[in-house]
Order: sequence, then C-alpha cells, then structure tokens
Amino acid sequence: MRSWTKTVSLTILFIIFIYLIFQSLSVPQKIATTPTKQNTTSSVLPAATMSAQTSNPLAKCHTDGVLPDSSCTPGVIDARVTQENLYQTICSKGYTKTVRPPVSYTNKLKAQQIIEYGYTDINLRDYEEDHLISLELGGNPTEPRNLWPEPGDSPNPKDKIENLCNQKVCHGEITLAKAQQEIATNWTTACQ
Repeated sequence: MRSWTKTVSLTILFIIFIYLIFQSLSVPQKIATTPTKQNTTSSVLPAATMSAQTSNPLAKCHTDGVLPDSSCTPGVIDARVTQENLYQTICSKGYTKTVRPPVSYTNKLKAQQIIEYGYTDINLRDYEEDHLISLELGGNPTEPRNLWPEPGDSPNPKDKIENLCNQKVCHGEITLAKAQQEIATNWTTACQ
C-alpha cells in the first residue's frame, strides 16, 4: 500500500510541476525599454537602452546589436579599484590575472545567461563571458550584473576599446569613473 501512495504522490507532484512550467511560459514577461535612473551612491552603472528582441520573445534579457541588456547587465565596478590606486591595480602589468574569475565559474554563469538572453545557439564556445566594465577598467570580476554572454570570438572589437580606455586612464587622459561610465553606457563609442 505504501508503494501505491508513493507513486500517486509523485505523479501528482509531476503534474503540478508540468502545470507550473506551462503557466510560466504563457505569461509574457515585461521587458524594460527605458533607461534606468543612475544612482550615484551605487556601484552599478547604467548600460545603453536596449529594445531589440532576441529570437525568443519570452527571454528575460535582450541585446541591442552588440550591446547587452541594461536591465540584466548594467555593469558593476570593483570598489577596490580607485583613481588613487590605479598604479597598484589596473595600470600594473599582470593585474587582471590576479582578479580574473576561474573558467569553471564563468562557464556556469555563461550557460545560465545564454538562456536568460534567449539565444537559440546554446553552444558555450560561440560566446565569450565578457565583463561589460572590463577588468582593465576596474570592473567587478564576479558580479553577474557585470558579465554577459557576448556572441562571437575573442579577441573581438570590444577588447580594442577596453585597451584604449585603459591606456587613456593610465596616461591621465580620462578619469577612471568617466571610462567606466562610458564603457557601461555604450562600449562602441567609449573613450573616443
């Protein structure tokens, strides 16, 4: 008799689980299409406004060309990197190797975020789990809101912009905060 009760209980739980999955798929999620107001006391920086849809309209996040979704990937700074300690951090050769998260962490996050962005191609090798605010500019190394699955190979055009911004910050041509703001807002035009 216990076996029968266990079977019935498991069947009921399975039916409830399936029902909840179908319910969540039938309700469209609201997609942010307006920029968020910047909070100057927060370490989160707003990215460019996103409105483009991925192939999955129910996806949580959506890219706008090469830019990530600002509501999912606004960019987060590493509070340990400041204008005052540039030459001990981002302007010091080899710094990024000391803060880069392990591939085991970024690959797990990449798989999760590929689903969140609704990409139809789910092959991890087709994406770079990239820091919106790069490590070279004092971006947070592990905060998911600073990482996103950037389609394409690495190195890529964004890497050149990151290097340019780092050089300008380290040569005193632009402040760290300005470079972080620009790359988080629209990396394609940052530090130009």
